[in-house]
Amino acid sequence: MGGPIYGPGGVHIYPHGLRAGRRDGGHPALSMRSPVLDEFRTNKARKWELQDIFGYVVEFSGDQHGSRFIQQKLETATNEEKQAIFDEIVPANTLHLMQDVFGNYVIQKLFEYGSPVHKAILASTMEGHVLQLSLQLYGCRVVQKAIEYTPPERQALFVGEIESHVLECVQNANGNHVIQKMIERISPDMLGFIDAFKGHVGELSMHTYGCRVLQRCLEYLPEDRTRPLLDELHNHTLTLIQNSFGNYVVQFVLEHGQLHDRNQVLKALRGQMLAMSRHKFASNVCEKALLCADPDNRRVLIEELMTPDQEGVNPIVMMMKDQYANYVLQRALAVVDGHQKEQLSALIRPHLLNMRKHSSAYSKHLAASECLR
Repeated sequence: MGGPIYGPGGVHIYPHGLRAGRRDGGHPALSMRSPVLDEFRTNKARKWELQDIFGYVVEFSGDQHGSRFIQQKLETATNEEKQAIFDEIVPANTLHLMQDVFGNYVIQKLFEYGSPVHKAILASTMEGHVLQLSLQLYGCRVVQKAIEYTPPERQALFVGEIESHVLECVQNANGNHVIQKMIERISPDMLGFIDAFKGHVGELSMHTYGCRVLQRCLEYLPEDRTRPLLDELHNHTLTLIQNSFGNYVVQFVLEHGQLHDRNQVLKALRGQMLAMSRHKFASNVCEKALLCADPDNRRVLIEELMTPDQEGVNPIVMMMKDQYANYVLQRALAVVDGHQKEQLSALIRPHLLNMRKHSSAYSKHLAASECLR
C-alpha cells in the first residue's frame, strides 16, 4: 500500500476503499495522494495547465482543489484537452465520480462544455443507474444537469427509469430535486408519472419535499395535467392551510392559480377567517388571501373580521393581541379601501392607546400604519 497502482494508458488507479487525493487522518500508510497532486496543492507559483495533470485526472477530480481547477479549465479548454479529460474518466470512473463530493462537479462541467458526443456517452453510462443516482446526495446533481443538456429521447429514458419509483423520489431529500427538474425541463407529454400523484395530493402537499414538487407541477404543467391535482387539493384546503408545508401549496394557488381555483380557496376561508388568522401557518394563507383576492372577495373577508360574534364581541381586539392574527390585521389595513377602510380604522383606533400602555409589540406595528395616523 505504499503507492498507486498503475492501469492501462498511464492512468493512475487507487486501491478500493481508499479515496484518491485525500488523506485519512494523516496516517502515512493511508496517504494516497500522488506527488503531482501534492505539488499542485503546495506549489502556488507554478502556472498549471490541464496537460500537466494528464494521467491524474480522476485523482484530481476527487480532490477539492483539483476538482475546482479542472472545472475552471474546462470552460476554456480546447477540444483536444476536453477529449483527454473525458478519456481518463469515461467509462471506468464515471459512476464513481458522479457520486463523489468533488467529482460530481467535474461530470457536470463535462455535460455543460463537452461535445454532443461526450454528452451522449456520459448519459449512456447512467443507463440502469438513474434511480440510484437520483437518490444519492451528489448523483442527483448530475442527473439534474444531464436533464438540462440531453435531447428529448434521452430525457425519456431517464423518466422511464424512475417513473415506477416516482413517489419514493418525491419524498426523498435528493430525489425530489430530480423530479422538480424533470417537471421544469421535460415536455409534459413525456411525464406520465404525474398520474401517480392522483390520490396522494393531500399527503404530498403536507410533505416537506412533496409540497415543492406539487408547486412545480402547478407552475409548469398545462391545465389538463394539473386539473385533477387541483380538484383533489380543494378537498383538503382547510387541513392544508393549517399544515407547516401544505400552507405553501395553497398560497401558491392564491398567488398564481386561475380565478376559479383562487375563488375555491377564498370560499373555504369564509366563516373561518378569525380562527385561521390566529393559527401559526394558516395566518400566512389569510394574509395571502387578502393580498391576492379580487376587490369583492377582499371586502367580504375583511367584513368578516369586523363583524361581532353572537355574544357581541368584536374580533378586532382579539386579533390585535394575537401573535399571528395581528399580522393579518396589518395586512387588512394595507389593502382595504374606500368606506371599509374608514370602518376598520375606526374599530382599531380606540384600542391602540390601551395596548400601548402594556407595551405591546403588536400595537407598535399597527400604530405605524398610515391608516391610523
